[in-house]
Amino acid sequence: PGEPCMVLRLKFLNDTERIARVRPGDTVGALKRAQFPGQEHQVRLIYQGQLLRDDSQRLGSVPLAPHSVLHCHLAPPGPAPAAPRASADPVHAALNAGSLMLPLFLLLLALLWYCQLQYRHVFTATATTFLAGLTLLFSVMAFAMYRR
Repeated sequence: PGEPCMVLRLKFLNDTERIARVRPGDTVGALKRAQFPGQEHQVRLIYQGQLLRDDSQRLGSVPLAPHSVLHCHLAPPGPAPAAPRASADPVHAALNAGSLMLPLFLLLLALLWYCQLQYRHVFTATATTFLAGLTLLFSVMAFAMYRR
């Protein structure tokens, strides 16, 4: 009731804008429902490069200044995204090859290093250099994947 209104600019990908009047006590979900009735599940709001994911987050907790720009992305209308369905084969569902690749590759590298240390006479300098380079490449890729 006593909260002051704040004016925000909603900017779309096609450079059109819409003005929204909000209060700091309003939530992100309330803003979506007010500005995009019936489409609130298709709307993504982005402020200063950060996606406002939590619909229960109060706008007062976001550092919004008057006339701040919220970028709006509307997903194309269509069928609702299907829920992931359980596989009929429980073994297939439990063994996702994509999630096993990183640990398997790590195990393979560990085995190769073990062999290199135990059987030095079998590994040439070129093979050891290649193994070190492969380990470095794997480490960089693993850190890049899990940094996100």
